[in-house]
Amino acid sequence: MSTTDVNEKFSNDRRALMQSAGARRRPDGTYAATVGYDRGEVIGRDGLDTSRGTAALYTSTPAWHGLGTVVPGGISDIDTVLRVGQIDFHVDKVPVRYSYDGSNRTMDGRWVTVRSDTGAALGTVGQRYEIFQQRQIFNFLEDLADLHGVLWESAGALRGGRRVFVTMQIPDTVIIDRGGLDDEIKLFIVAINSHDATSQAEVVVTPWRVVCANTERFALADAASRWAIRHTTSGLENLAEARRTLGLSLKYAEAFEGEETALARTEIALRDFHQVIADLWPLDDDATDRTRTSHAKRTDRLDAMFRTETQRAGRTAYAAERTITDYLDHVAPRRPGRTMTEEIARATALLEGTDDELKTKAHKRLLLLRKA
Repeated sequence: MSTTDVNEKFSNDRRALMQSAGARRRPDGTYAATVGYDRGEVIGRDGLDTSRGTAALYTSTPAWHGLGTVVPGGISDIDTVLRVGQIDFHVDKVPVRYSYDGSNRTMDGRWVTVRSDTGAALGTVGQRYEIFQQRQIFNFLEDLADLHGVLWESAGALRGGRRVFVTMQIPDTVIIDRGGLDDEIKLFIVAINSHDATSQAEVVVTPWRVVCANTERFALADAASRWAIRHTTSGLENLAEARRTLGLSLKYAEAFEGEETALARTEIALRDFHQVIADLWPLDDDATDRTRTSHAKRTDRLDAMFRTETQRAGRTAYAAERTITDYLDHVAPRRPGRTMTEEIARATALLEGTDDELKTKAHKRLLLLRKA
């Protein structure tokens, strides 16, 4: 049985990049190359909070950046995870005060969120904004999955503590094409909470284990289902609706497994794959020679990747989907900006979900082949 763990693949890819570039971490959480053509360029960013001098991260599996505290096998005690992940601080609301015309004044209806351990301001919020403390998020996840005493996969803080994340693995993994390909996909429940009012708290079901700002964004981009939680007094109380929205029942797992298994059992011809490519990247009749050349190169590259993937997954719609996804994530050309390398441009595209719509279109297009 093969296991699809995008965490491991991403970690290995990033670690190889860091090693080849002799990357060193800067105080702002960026990684700069020290050798090669990219010397001095930023080639990575973890975004982890370092307010206490070291990265605020607990993880059961080593991350690509090698930061944080790794506890093999994981920890189930919430207090220990809070302490090891350096998120054992409270967040308080204090009035916004300012000085004007020689006197100190207080702004009506606006408050500053402040972390208790450093006194650092995290953001400004309204009077009705309800702070979700870290422990509340852990308890919410336990109640949501109806599992207590679980082993926590990862937890930590980003951007100076403005965002906090917690990850747990779903006990029942999804197995694509049981008895055939047996491709096991590990799913995680991730909670990402904001303390600066820039976003709602979110809980998502995803194949990503959050260990840095990159995978936080990937978790949101690849999420199979999600539940947004407004920062109100009743925000963490509606578990029934959250369970329905997230689809944390076996029906969700069965439906997901069934759909992917259908792709794994749908054999396709090379011409079918080419047609999907043509639908995703249409070529106009009046396209320039340069555009036609680029189109041909893309098709050739996808062809080569598809042939490689078919050695593992067969000439199937599932192999085609994996090929297109890998191409978009790791191969498709990116135009770097003035301050970017191509690698940074690629990472930015992943973080911002630039290709999400194209991936969804590919998935839906391939599903049509099973009915043909």
